[in-house]
Amino acid sequence: MRKLIETTFVTLNGVIDNPQRWSPPYWDDEHAAYSQGLMEGVEAQLLGRATYEGFAKAWSQRSGDPFTDHFNAMPKYVASRTLTETTWNATLLEGDAAEAVKRLKEEDGGDLIKYGTGEFSKTLLEHKLVDEYHFWIFPVLADGETMFQNSGLDITHLELLGSTTFKSGIIVHKLAPKA
Repeated sequence: MRKLIETTFVTLNGVIDNPQRWSPPYWDDEHAAYSQGLMEGVEAQLLGRATYEGFAKAWSQRSGDPFTDHFNAMPKYVASRTLTETTWNATLLEGDAAEAVKRLKEEDGGDLIKYGTGEFSKTLLEHKLVDEYHFWIFPVLADGETMFQNSGLDITHLELLGSTTFKSGIIVHKLAPKA
């Protein structure tokens, strides 16, 4: 069974939207190395519509280094109620998103990685489909949508599997749902 890993950028005050606005000053070699390590064993990406559209616009224009080329070539599965077609090596999830992800996890192959946090993340959490979270906590305060804002979700307890601190001030908490 494949593992589903969610990786999300978040500010100190819980903001998740528009990370391109507040996260770039912290990107460095440590950031890049952690990102590359996170992709080991990953075979495909799982994305919500908004993250997919932003990534397709930004990443499809890049090439030339092994990480970017691997990132772009990797199959992508997109959850959307509004998209009717995709580009950038992506496939729309058919039917109920939670059921489609459950089927993907049951397939043989490498792990799945999900970027971004939003409506789709709430669905995955509600259905207990995420095996591991990597919350990148950035030392910045910003205005915007917060993680799981007004979600109506039940309490979910997570266990700390480890943490990584970067010189830039980013701390990544690696967590898994408690059994």
